[in-house]
Amino acid sequence: MSRLREIYNTEIVDGMIKKFGYTNKLAIPKVEKIVINMGVSEAKDNAKVLESALVDLETIAGQKPVTTKAKKSVAAFKLREGMPVGAKVTLRGQKMYDFLDRLINLALPRVRDFRGVNPNSFDGRGNYALGIKEQLIFPEIEYDKIDKIRGMDIIVTTTANTDEEARELLALFGMPFRK
Repeated sequence: MSRLREIYNTEIVDGMIKKFGYTNKLAIPKVEKIVINMGVSEAKDNAKVLESALVDLETIAGQKPVTTKAKKSVAAFKLREGMPVGAKVTLRGQKMYDFLDRLINLALPRVRDFRGVNPNSFDGRGNYALGIKEQLIFPEIEYDKIDKIRGMDIIVTTTANTDEEARELLALFGMPFRK
């Protein structure tokens, strides 16, 4: 069992009950899934770029990513429907907690000039979106083996009903929100 899952079972449950006054432990919000999305616009011209992005994403997530394809054709971007344009991976269960632990304790502190993540990036339904500019902040990625620096979006989906509940849940997990 990961350290974050153990913390959730004790400290987070107690903290959420104190702050929001839940009477039932099953009503306490949980992290449901984490989706990591990497857009690779150069993939329409060069298939090897997409392969490199897939390898990076698999190394970071510890799970095989899925290739995402364009839903619509856009002539201005020379993009046709069905062309590969990115990759994504959905983490649940133990892998999700392990990734969240690595993100909070190892990767985010390695960001240059890091002052915390934006506390306003919630969607109104208790889900948090985080943009990362480079994959090099993850310790699993070797600097010499990457061909290009790519960013990614990390979406943390929770069962919380409000942003306030989700913000408190992630703060109890240790998410470094900007003051």
